[in-house]
Amino acid sequence: MSYTTHVLKNGLRLITVPRRDTPSVTVMVLVEAGSKYERAGENGISHFLEHMCFKGTVKRPKPMQISAELDALGAQYNAFTSYEFTGYYAKVASTNVRKAIEIVSDLYLNPTFNPKEIEREKGVIIEEMNMYEDLPNRKVQDDATALLYGDQPAGRSVLGTKEIIRGVNRKDFLAYRSEHYLPQSTIVVVSGSFREKDIVREVERHFNTLTHAVKRKKEPVRDTQHAPRVFVRSKKSDQSHVVIAFRGYPVTSAKSYAAMLLASILGGTMSSRLWQVVREKLGAAYYVRAGHEALTDHGVFEISAGLDTSRITEVLRAITGEISKLKRSPVSKEELSRSKDSIIGRFLLSLERSDDLAEYYGLQEVIKGSILTPEQYIRAIRRVSADELRAVAREIFVTAHMNLAVIGPHESDAPFVPLMKV
Repeated sequence: MSYTTHVLKNGLRLITVPRRDTPSVTVMVLVEAGSKYERAGENGISHFLEHMCFKGTVKRPKPMQISAELDALGAQYNAFTSYEFTGYYAKVASTNVRKAIEIVSDLYLNPTFNPKEIEREKGVIIEEMNMYEDLPNRKVQDDATALLYGDQPAGRSVLGTKEIIRGVNRKDFLAYRSEHYLPQSTIVVVSGSFREKDIVREVERHFNTLTHAVKRKKEPVRDTQHAPRVFVRSKKSDQSHVVIAFRGYPVTSAKSYAAMLLASILGGTMSSRLWQVVREKLGAAYYVRAGHEALTDHGVFEISAGLDTSRITEVLRAITGEISKLKRSPVSKEELSRSKDSIIGRFLLSLERSDDLAEYYGLQEVIKGSILTPEQYIRAIRRVSADELRAVAREIFVTAHMNLAVIGPHESDAPFVPLMKV
């Protein structure tokens, strides 16, 4: 599967991914700006700014104009903010690609940050926070992140805090945007059915006004954990939600592929070890899963479950027991092969649509500044051996680096402290 990278005169990167057999085109703009780029007093501004880009531009001053024009095209569109990037996209019929580029570039380049709209949107952001507060399976993820990294950008919520959001003003947006929304930190991805030269011309025409400036760097991740940690958030509920978190590998590490396989074997599918033990054998949880997230300068390996409160100790012992097995004994050739086939199969299915392709190529570029083709990615997965897998398990699953976040009807962390060993 081919792609081409074009670098504009101002330093902006354009990635084109042709796919002739689809009737759609996705236009995606990604920028190196997320919660890890924020100072403590501006936590949440990346996500808030993402919202404000849809609330009026110089050309489209009314909030509804952007959505109305995209709706008229029959577009699928949205935006998202993570720890290390923010993205804006529109997926349209291929005949509407020029209009999509014009609209997406406008909302990205020319937001007005109307003070009245800022005040109105604060209520939306705070209600988004309230929604997640009421979703313990989501809230426990934030608690686990804070437990892992504490009061530094890597440990803070993408949404920020209500106090900070209430205090954000137009001047704050302009200052933050001037330090991050720069051509050298912006990637435009266009994927689907299009003529290459037309796309290059349109992107150059709309994005050439973006001017180069010095970008503020993000704070390096500090890693200082020397003993296991437990955090319990007491909440009346019928179920307990837990996350067991360890430090993983950054995206630049070759070991991140082994960590991905490890997560798949442990809790990535309905035939995984944890699913079979915790859900099928014990019948003690509705969901149980494992995953590894690789970022620029750190990684996180998490195991999460929503389970019967009365059996939480039993389930936690079962989970740590399965972790210990992976440290002690190599995975069989058959299980490793099945896991590789599973990851590769799901990966190929994830590339079926133009928006999937834009995300695959764009996120690689924004996170690590380089791209693996699907064929290269598959080869990297195939290369992982059982010995590498066990070595990575022994590196990740260390008692001193173990973290447990719990939300449920629990009074203290005392019952959980003795369980913190792998």
